[in-house]
Amino acid sequence: MTTTLERSARTTGRERILGNDELIVSKTDLKGRITYANKTFQKIAGYTESELLGAPHNIVRHPDMPRSVFKLLWDTLGSGREIFAYVVNLSRNGDHYWVFAHVTPSFDESGRILGYHSNRRAPERSAVEKASALYAAIRAEEQKHSSPQRQVEAGLALVQKTLADASITYDEFVFSL
Repeated sequence: MTTTLERSARTTGRERILGNDELIVSKTDLKGRITYANKTFQKIAGYTESELLGAPHNIVRHPDMPRSVFKLLWDTLGSGREIFAYVVNLSRNGDHYWVFAHVTPSFDESGRILGYHSNRRAPERSAVEKASALYAAIRAEEQKHSSPQRQVEAGLALVQKTLADASITYDEFVFSL
């Protein structure tokens, strides 16, 4: 089981495109450590199964993903609800790839959350453009603050304002992209 991995410290600017017939599947424990990674995930992320198992799922976190989006994701999952999101990830070599993710908690017989399951597929290009622009605005808001906690709070406030201004829920927003 691997707990530390080498990862590109910089991005290449090259995008890897997930095929329309490809599906990335992974499972994690409650702490976000990978317990399952299918072959498609391994291929696009550039890691072997043995490198991924036990590694934190954020090994593929791209620096362009706002902190507050992940806070929203983890808060939603922690409350026992599923979430859909557009995510840009980072391959081992610094390339990036966009996905439309569906993440859901996995429960035991008594209803306790055991871990998380994620299916990711190729997103519509128009949705990537819209998500990318929104994420740039959120990151700009986050970067106005020095403390990570304040960055997340500011980013979430911007997301909430965007949703309130449009009079839609988060789910309605995601599916409108």
